[in-house]
Amino acid sequence: MKKKLLACSLLVIGLSTAAYGTVAYFTHEDTATNVITAGDIQIALQEWTVPEEGGEPVPFEDVIDVLPGAEVSKIVEVKNIGGQTAYIRVAVDKEIRLAAGVEGTPDTGLIAYDLNTEYWTEKDGWYYYNAPLNAGDTTEPLFTTVTFEKSMSNLYQNSSAVIRVTAQATQTAHNGDAAIEAAGWPDAE
Repeated sequence: MKKKLLACSLLVIGLSTAAYGTVAYFTHEDTATNVITAGDIQIALQEWTVPEEGGEPVPFEDVIDVLPGAEVSKIVEVKNIGGQTAYIRVAVDKEIRLAAGVEGTPDTGLIAYDLNTEYWTEKDGWYYYNAPLNAGDTTEPLFTTVTFEKSMSNLYQNSSAVIRVTAQATQTAHNGDAAIEAAGWPDAE
């Protein structure tokens, strides 16, 4: 009986070992590392001027000695230098800094720019580009000319006009059908 029990035990142990070896033989383990990289949204604000009629645009530089009624060439565009299509918006802030010792309240309404409403839409102080901007492309100009009203008085002699342009971009993928509907804009400073 002991021999039968021992033989049975050895048989069970042998079969168990064989079964374990078979299971081990048919198993395999592998590890995969998946890296998911976010796309980049990068833009460059471009400001140009055309110094003379029919000339080629050159980078905009400060203009000195502007008189009332003058029109200054200032072309504002945004270029998508990132790798993804982006929605674009631009804010324009006008400021007049009166000359030292001059008392008064400057009227920024005396400075105007020729807004391009065919390609840009204004909402809440921002101008939104009406189409997604593909990587490598440049917007149509937001404006091309800044005009100083003829009615500017002596209050503005030796003063400085500052036109501050701020451009922002956000992704188009999974982000609405137009820039004006998009989310994820950087906080305005």
